[in-house]
Amino acid sequence: MSRRTRTDYLVVHCSATRPALDIGVREIREWHIAKGWADCGYHVVIRRNGLIEFGRHFDEVGAHVAGMNTVSVGVCLVGGLYENGGEADDDFAGLFTEEQAHALAEVLTVLEAAYPDASIVGHRDLSPDLDKDGKVERHEWLKTCPGFEVRAFCAARGL
Repeated sequence: MSRRTRTDYLVVHCSATRPALDIGVREIREWHIAKGWADCGYHVVIRRNGLIEFGRHFDEVGAHVAGMNTVSVGVCLVGGLYENGGEADDDFAGLFTEEQAHALAEVLTVLEAAYPDASIVGHRDLSPDLDKDGKVERHEWLKTCPGFEVRAFCAARGL
């Protein structure tokens, strides 16, 4: 696998799975390899109980956001769908556990220290700015992932 030479983004994702499905790096690795990828596309996976698991090495190019993999680290929260399969655009508490919130804050704190020039964003924040107004708005999102406003999450935790 190739090495990343710079890190501009720390990207928060969700696995787009229902709450009852408690998976981790092993399962995601299997899914991604079945797609023909070399490994788990994420660098970090946070399970429903807050357990932090590691996928790709932090220096390796991930496979988690098209067009931005060479300049980003991917962190995936397991979950992101309601039990009925529906998606949300701003409902951390309805999609993820308090243990995941604590673990995500810890992971982002460490990554922010390691990559101080990187911006912390959600996957959806890297959608194209279709109307060229300088901001990615809801109508431009390619997907709702991770299902909550990452900037607000970070601000509430002093990140």
